[in-house]
Amino acid sequence: MRLRKELSGGVTVISLDGQLDSETSPQVQQDLRALLPEDGLVVLDLSRTLYMSSAGLRVLLLVYRQAQHGTVRLALTGLSPDVRAIMEATGFLGFFTVVESVEQGVEALTV
Repeated sequence: MRLRKELSGGVTVISLDGQLDSETSPQVQQDLRALLPEDGLVVLDLSRTLYMSSAGLRVLLLVYRQAQHGTVRLALTGLSPDVRAIMEATGFLGFFTVVESVEQGVEALTV
């Protein structure tokens, strides 16, 4: 799993590329903790996340909690149909602003 951070219109965009599972989630969690600002606007781009297990969902929940602890507004984009269905079934989808693209995420967070 590779993570990439960039700025787009004053919004931090963090892209996850690879599989988010029990093997990769400890390192991804650690990397996200370091990349997530204490305040500001963040879009997590999951369009290149090929697979997400329950361990990956836990990472997203922890990111959400970290964002809530600070003053971060967070949006998710690029959810595969399978990930979206799992997040909806578990109630996780309601925690996040979910958009169809990074550009929509930037727009949604800066309004």
